Amino acid sequence: MNTIQEAMKLAENNETEQAIARLKEYEKIASDDELYTISELYLQWGFLIEARIILEKLLEKYPEETDLKLSLSDIFIESQEDELAITILNEIDNDDPGYIQALVQLADLYQAQGLFEVSEQKLFEAKQLAPNELIIDFALGELFFSIGEYLKAITYYEKVVQKQTSVGHVNIEDRLGEALAAVGEYEKALTYFKEEENPDPDKLFKHGITAHQADRNDIAMKAWEHVIEIDSDYHTVYEQLANVYVEEGMLEEAYKMVKKGIERDEYQKELFFTAGDIAHQLGYNNESENYIRQAIALEPDYKEAILFMIELLKSREAYEDIVELITSIKQAGADDPLYEWELAKANVELELFEDALNSYQEAYNSLQQDSDFLKEYGYFLTEEGRIQEAIRIFENYIAEEPMDEDVVSYVERLKLDVEQ
Repeated sequence: MNTIQEAMKLAENNETEQAIARLKEYEKIASDDELYTISELYLQWGFLIEARIILEKLLEKYPEETDLKLSLSDIFIESQEDELAITILNEIDNDDPGYIQALVQLADLYQAQGLFEVSEQKLFEAKQLAPNELIIDFALGELFFSIGEYLKAITYYEKVVQKQTSVGHVNIEDRLGEALAAVGEYEKALTYFKEEENPDPDKLFKHGITAHQADRNDIAMKAWEHVIEIDSDYHTVYEQLANVYVEEGMLEEAYKMVKKGIERDEYQKELFFTAGDIAHQLGYNNESENYIRQAIALEPDYKEAILFMIELLKSREAYEDIVELITSIKQAGADDPLYEWELAKANVELELFEDALNSYQEAYNSLQQDSDFLKEYGYFLTEEGRIQEAIRIFENYIAEEPMDEDVVSYVERLKLDVEQ
């Protein structure tokens, strides 16, 4: 057994330091071929500096040797020295057997730098030289997938998947499924999602999304339920699964699921909102208000939850609570003209007309093109005896809704009253 074989045996027995020491000593008398073999072992074991030193010395002796350049470029890429890698790869002539590999590596480097057009050019040049090379089709698929050109990516992935289902650590069927889903081909995408022996929760979650988009809630539920079995802390899935249960009319199951989600993640405002919504549908009004309030506590400007809460309070005519809610969220920094409008309406119900007027005026600054608001504001001003202001607001309304004959007639009567 020679020294190199002895070192390989030591490495197999997890005695890597001894293997390196043996090879370091042997480098002094090794032939050039042996030195190249030693550099490959260093690369394999992750000793990039040691491999680089040997390869750079060899390249000085054999400046036209493509294998040395390709191996060095791998080290430069691994060391994040992309410019050095690009320089050495560009030294490989177009009539060299390693030229195609150099083009593919260059394309990958340019893609990493965001130079997608240059990357595409390199790959198409490689494609012309080797039209049946699967690694080039794969690289083109990856490039187009990364920049969101999914139709082009699908074309190349489909060529690859006919021959093999994975390249390196990339599952081509998964890529195809995602790309097809991205262009709306949900049914076809589903055919590429397969149950694995040791399923990955991320893949299962995406599988569920695709199934849901394809109106296959049965598959979506199965996939997402499996995600929870594998990883109960996969927080995103609880809301998705609860919403699908709701779509299927399984409200109690949805409610249980979203409550489980809250147990796993008490800081996800969407879970509290969904719980409040489902509780409301089930008639659990106290629980509904409690969950919605917790959602707002997590995010004081959670607009969807705030407006939902206002509707809940309206249903039991709790106008003082509406004023208190909107006042508190405004103090916390929340700001939206709809909040002012709702505050105005609540103050009208409480007969706090001066406060209502202030809120209407504040909301008007942003809602001048909202016909519903203008109509309501105009009638409010009329009731308050502010006829000239009401006419101006109604005229704005009529500009938005010229076919509303009732309001047109009403404004004409207001103008006559003013004239008289």
